[in-house]
Amino acid sequence: MGFRKTGLLLLAIAMILPWLWLPGMANSGNIIALFSQYLGMTALIAMALSQLIATRWAGVERVFGPLDQSYRLHKWMGLWALAATFLHDTIDADIEGGPRRTALGEIAETAGEVGLNGMLILVLITVATFIPYHLWKWTHRFIGVFFVLSAFHYLFIERPFSNAHPLGLYMGLVCLLGLIAYAYTSAPRRFRPSRRYTVEQLDKQGDALAVTLAPQGKPLRHRAGQFAFISFADLGMGEPHPFTLSSAPADDGRIRMSIGPLGDYTIRLMSRLEVGANARVEGPFGDFALARGAQTWVAAGIGITPFAAMAQSLKPDDGPVTLFYSVKERSKAAHLEELEAVAAGNPNFDLIVRETSSEGRLDAKVITDKVGGFKGKHLLYCGPATLRDALWDGLRNHGLSARRFHYELFEIRTGVGLDKLFDYLVNRYKTSQKLKIG
Repeated sequence: MGFRKTGLLLLAIAMILPWLWLPGMANSGNIIALFSQYLGMTALIAMALSQLIATRWAGVERVFGPLDQSYRLHKWMGLWALAATFLHDTIDADIEGGPRRTALGEIAETAGEVGLNGMLILVLITVATFIPYHLWKWTHRFIGVFFVLSAFHYLFIERPFSNAHPLGLYMGLVCLLGLIAYAYTSAPRRFRPSRRYTVEQLDKQGDALAVTLAPQGKPLRHRAGQFAFISFADLGMGEPHPFTLSSAPADDGRIRMSIGPLGDYTIRLMSRLEVGANARVEGPFGDFALARGAQTWVAAGIGITPFAAMAQSLKPDDGPVTLFYSVKERSKAAHLEELEAVAAGNPNFDLIVRETSSEGRLDAKVITDKVGGFKGKHLLYCGPATLRDALWDGLRNHGLSARRFHYELFEIRTGVGLDKLFDYLVNRYKTSQKLKIG
């Protein structure tokens, strides 16, 4: 699963459109300046579409792809906006013989500088994933402010065309789209579409906690394998976080989320949750749904959650499906009993539990020894990225194509390798300090 072609096509068209008008404005003395201004326009376009993805409106996934992939595009558009803005600021954008700079133009110039510097800081915080999540989340809300400054810079800076020119109107619509999206994401969450739920039941599932939620009104309608953003404001956990819905769609609208102790947020949430607590649910999102035909599922740890829902949704004519469930110990395996019950009642569903503490790590050989080659088959994976990459290295040699290797990227915030550089520098510093002491 990846970006949708429609989203990439929309992005390409949006970036190319200014060239419908720019060549007619060029002469021997201002080609470089026009190119600089074009870079600035592409930065605005990227920022506006990035703001659009952040709204999580219903049409976003249909255009750009599943939300986990859309957020990757959101990140790369932010990086492009930063690079294009930097180049625009570096390359002289003044048009020879153009209009003289006014007082408003001077203010717009300053706004552009502030927007550039702010973008630089916030994008670096975003991709430097070693910076704590809560700090990133707090600072990231200001990225829209810098878009506003950049839009003001564009609208009132000196240009070879007016805001009433077709190119000016087009870019004005781009700015308006970004401003509307920013206003929406900045508004109180009560104004966003969501469902109200109540915690009805808490079940300990190994190291995980299964939370059953009952609707207070109109329930969420989802497909097995999807996720939702869920918040618990009454418990002081009002920031929505993505959780896979670990139960199949139910007629009564009840849903279930399964939480593993994977970080500070989930550990605190597990300790605070209680029956009767109110929840706000936004979604559903994602496209990790049941495919047809022969397929293999691979889950590790709390990555079992989408497969628990999908196993419940299996019909007698689905599959055959083989689920490899990698756990450290069986006693810590979430939803194991219900998966064993599904396997006992459905001959097309085969459950294989890999207890790594005694059997060793799950690898490509273990999987291929059981299912054979992967020509024409799908493999769906949910678990740590390290295991995913290791399995891909082995399974692609057994006929598994990238198009049939499905997984979700639940890291809404992803880096570009700066965390590895940070770890390297820290380790070098620690080593140098030890040498000094020695």
